[in-house]
Amino acid sequence: MDLKETMAINMRRVRHQKALTQEELADRAGLSTRYIGAIERADVSASVTVLGRIADALEVKPSVLIS
Repeated sequence: MDLKETMAINMRRVRHQKALTQEELADRAGLSTRYIGAIERADVSASVTVLGRIADALEVKPSVLIS
């Protein structure tokens, strides 16, 4: 499994644990819903900056999303 897939799985898991929709996460992170969906499908790689924004929006450390 590559890092894109790992992040996709972890991001979706944490988002569900926090009972957030993709739209709510996108709003909190200042990103588009479409981009959040693409990351969760492992269609795109998130930059380090975007990783940080998503982690902040989910209130977790970035390492939670990529480990």
